[in-house]
Amino acid sequence: MCTVCGCSSGATVTITDLSHDHGHHHDHDHGHGHHHHDHGHHHDHDHHHDHDHAPDDGLLALEARVLAKNDALAERNRAWFAGREILALNLVSSPGAGKTSLLERTIRDLGRDLALYVIEGDQATANDGERIRAAGAPVVQVNTGTGCHLEAEMIARGLAELRPAAGSVVMIENVGNLVCPALFDLGERAKVAVLSVTEGEDKPLKYPHMFRAASLMILNKIDLLPYVDFDVGKAIAHARTVNPRIEVLRLSVRSGEGLADWYDWLRDQAASTRDAAFGTAAVSAQP
Repeated sequence: MCTVCGCSSGATVTITDLSHDHGHHHDHDHGHGHHHHDHGHHHDHDHHHDHDHAPDDGLLALEARVLAKNDALAERNRAWFAGREILALNLVSSPGAGKTSLLERTIRDLGRDLALYVIEGDQATANDGERIRAAGAPVVQVNTGTGCHLEAEMIARGLAELRPAAGSVVMIENVGNLVCPALFDLGERAKVAVLSVTEGEDKPLKYPHMFRAASLMILNKIDLLPYVDFDVGKAIAHARTVNPRIEVLRLSVRSGEGLADWYDWLRDQAASTRDAAFGTAAVSAQP
């Protein structure tokens, strides 16, 4: 078992391209370990574990090598995205916060303005991937088995199937989990943390690593505020306690309230991605 998150090593990962009817399935025996690491995305990991016996030095060394491999692959993914002017976003949340519904609505509303592609992460089933396909976007389903998060290698394999166009937007919907996805860099431009008002407003304090790693927090399902005990001001204050730079958007996928701000944010991020790629190319072209 993994010494940090408890997910099983040696999990079988299945990648399925749902964008076409050829039904490619790829099973990968995927052993992984976890360790504290810093890949330059202001993730502050401060874990403390009490064990009767200290982990074997060899196991720690193995975990360090595996995490180093993940970070190296994440940088390759990031360079791949940058070279194609692709905006890559990593959507993270607890199960049921509304990530898939947000993606469905975004695809239907923006599909003509932005080329949207999705990598859908779940432990099992292709249910969410089928929903994304029905909404109108090319999608690859990544099933992690007993794994509780996506990793950079899974994203690389998914991209090989998905083949997103230059200048597009790739949305990565991570496995529902507010712990381990905070630790694993996938090569994305930004993490987007979705917090539903049906959850507690103290989630940013209880899971600080995730909200510290996120660039944007979406408060979802605000149409339910009259019916639930949720303090929006406290939720935002808690998020900014752990991450003073985090942006916050309030929206309801069901009613449509606040979606325009989300769409403006996406367009701005896509434009910034293109500008960054152009600037890099211009600098490298100078004698």
